[in-house]
Amino acid sequence: MQIINARLRQKPELFTLHIENGHFTKIEKQDGTLADTSLNDDINADGNLVCAPFVEPHIHLDAALTAGEPEWNQSGTLFEGIERWSQRKPMLNEADIRKRALSTIELLVQNGVQAIRTHADTTDPTLIGVRTLCALRDELKDKIDLQVVAFPQDGMLSYPSGLKLMEEALEIGADVVGGIPHFEYTRELGEKSVKLIIELAKKYDRLVDVHCDEIDDPNSRFLEFLACEALFHDMGDKVTASHTTAMHSYDNAYCSKLFRLLKNSGINFISCPTESIHLQGRFDTYPKRRGVTRVKELREANINVCLGQDSIFDPWYSLGNGKLLRTLDFAMHICQMMGYKDYESALDMITDNSAKTMCLENYGIKIGNPANFILLEGFDDYSVLRKQGEVLLSVRHGEIIMQRQPAQVISKPWISTI
Repeated sequence: MQIINARLRQKPELFTLHIENGHFTKIEKQDGTLADTSLNDDINADGNLVCAPFVEPHIHLDAALTAGEPEWNQSGTLFEGIERWSQRKPMLNEADIRKRALSTIELLVQNGVQAIRTHADTTDPTLIGVRTLCALRDELKDKIDLQVVAFPQDGMLSYPSGLKLMEEALEIGADVVGGIPHFEYTRELGEKSVKLIIELAKKYDRLVDVHCDEIDDPNSRFLEFLACEALFHDMGDKVTASHTTAMHSYDNAYCSKLFRLLKNSGINFISCPTESIHLQGRFDTYPKRRGVTRVKELREANINVCLGQDSIFDPWYSLGNGKLLRTLDFAMHICQMMGYKDYESALDMITDNSAKTMCLENYGIKIGNPANFILLEGFDDYSVLRKQGEVLLSVRHGEIIMQRQPAQVISKPWISTI
């Protein structure tokens, strides 16, 4: 297979990509536009952008597609979302989770995603979400990269037998140790849970992804505790702080001190801007906080930060369509990253940065790597983001897994009639 007339990120020339046995074997510049031919298996990119696949680093597949079951989250708060989910949990079974998870994965694949990190609630004595999603991960391993986070939604130490259930989830095979320290009953329990998360990650040789300070309270500062633990145990590249929305409420003096620690720790960050702009600031009148972490400032400090959708039609967020370009568009607006330099590398936050957060190996368009890529409408990060175009093609290990034709508009000369 060859991909001709392709654009690559941060490069103005046209390229031909050669693929053999499911791997990139040659990437060469073209002297000009090559003629399309139907006599071989060439794919004509037609000047559009060939990009590494999108990566969804933060979603809850066990809860996807459950909004309004049995009740809607009327207040729009994070805490009512947790209450509504507690009503839905008794209705969970393998067939239910499997059907919804597969539908959501298919939606993500249709929109260029080839790697997913999903959280699975461990504050459920049956652990049915963990069991079902781990089984799906193994079943789909040749088709998509799927990581399962053991996530204690109601608190690892505040929920009865929460720690025991967490260890059981890791024994079942969850890839990542999760946590939610700000939702534990006390600050002391929150700090203790962070220490236990790191201990478990070391014991089972797993990654860490903590729902950290997902609250408007400026006094919620478990992030510094998590970063310290990661630093002292020399495992920052394996540790992720998700949400960190309290950082939006921290004052600048504290953040100047905090960022030094974050930089030294080497931890990763995930922001879910559509979710956070909806859930946070609910206790404010006006002025009303945006409640999204400091994505722009983290990027400027060269700290790894990426974006996730978090929810698709669930008790916390009743919209969502699987399009990470939409999430990126929200982030650029909310976080005021609207300078051209911001646009030039915008796709990093839903590709390379996410792959780094998930510790994916052999990711990217490089000779010798698996031929995993997508084709986007546009010729660079800026044009793709501005157009909010479709993912035209998704190829995994050299095989097409999704393809669509660009939308066609039949224009009529209405201006000349004025």
